[in-house]
Amino acid sequence: MKLKIWILTLLLLLASGDTLNAAQTLSVDIFGPGQTRVNILVLPARGVGGASATALARNFGEYVQGDLGFLPFLRLAYLNEVLGGDPSRGVKSDDIDFKPLQMGRIDLVMTIGGSGQDIEARVYETFTRKLLVGKAYSQVGADGVAHVADRFCAQLMRVLTGKSGFFDSTLAFSKRVGGGKELFTASALGRELTQITRDGGYNVSPSWSKDGRQVAYTNISDRGHRLGLWDRGRRFSRLRKFAGDVVISPTFTPDGKIAVALSMGGHPDIYLLDADFKVSQPLAPSWAISVSPSFDLSGRKMVFCSGRLGGPQIFLLNRDTGVVERVTYEGTYNTRPSLSPDGRFVVFARMTGDGHRIFIRDLVANQERQISFGPGSDEDPSFDPDGYFVSFSSTRGGGAKIYVTTRYGDAAKLIPTGPGDAMAPAWGVATALD
Repeated sequence: MKLKIWILTLLLLLASGDTLNAAQTLSVDIFGPGQTRVNILVLPARGVGGASATALARNFGEYVQGDLGFLPFLRLAYLNEVLGGDPSRGVKSDDIDFKPLQMGRIDLVMTIGGSGQDIEARVYETFTRKLLVGKAYSQVGADGVAHVADRFCAQLMRVLTGKSGFFDSTLAFSKRVGGGKELFTASALGRELTQITRDGGYNVSPSWSKDGRQVAYTNISDRGHRLGLWDRGRRFSRLRKFAGDVVISPTFTPDGKIAVALSMGGHPDIYLLDADFKVSQPLAPSWAISVSPSFDLSGRKMVFCSGRLGGPQIFLLNRDTGVVERVTYEGTYNTRPSLSPDGRFVVFARMTGDGHRIFIRDLVANQERQISFGPGSDEDPSFDPDGYFVSFSSTRGGGAKIYVTTRYGDAAKLIPTGPGDAMAPAWGVATALD
């Protein structure tokens, strides 16, 4: 049973000096031409009324610092950067001497207090002494403290950037189980790892519906290829066979249909399925293999991989006009595209002399750059719901594991998925069912 958390206070305005003027709030434009790096110091947890900090509060602080390490626009500062060490006597603004923090170029300071199963946390701007985020939680158990830390960091990211898709999303991915592969889900931080399929064979290429309630995937077994559909509410999956015996890379469109590569005409083309799984005409017909569709939020743009001009390259279909444009010209083997929600960027895997690497192309500026650098091979890129983070699978540590970077190519971070290979990550929004 999940821990029930009562959020007692949001934006705790505990002193007149803590009142925020929204127009003056520190903000970070994560989509701008240059990323701002903000220095944040997480002060040691304190107890209440002069008592020592509880283990729960200290653990909360450790989880918060781990979470913030995934945000490249934040730099975790240390107490040895502050003249005189810890400049606080408590957790409120009146308890903090902000001058040493300002001298140490600390932009944000976080205080943590704890008593019993209660935790409170605040983040202040050091140069204005104003409160950015304040929350208190009651009845927090040891098994729920990580979730509380994740929720607090999501709120901080929302205040700073206006986005929180990283913390508010769920990853689905394929993982080796015995002699086959099954699908698992976990938070973007690797928490709540859960096996969701037990079909046998190989379950690969998961894709979330836009409401986060279903996962479409391919099941490959001695019965051939089948389309799998897992329902988050029922915790149940069903499999469906199609003529031609090829089902590759099913992908949900924003309006809830499924685009999937089927061999209805002898070779894989991308078809659209309606709610009754009726097959339409091909979306971008060709004599060559076409697979791996990905859509923007409007559903009017679709990128895909095709061999229509020789080796596999990335193409863009304008569904309003039916016009297909080539996207990639460099390299001879470009696969597994993922289109950003705004339709401006596409990430994909390219075979290089050093193995597969992840590249991103700006479809407006017509510019391309590499955002993963190995070692090993980096494949299966996928945009997060905000279009900022990019997850991918990599063999840089030996077996295949899941990592996350940003569309700027920031240092990749490992997402814990337990023992065994993990690959083909796909982002989905969290729902009330979680």
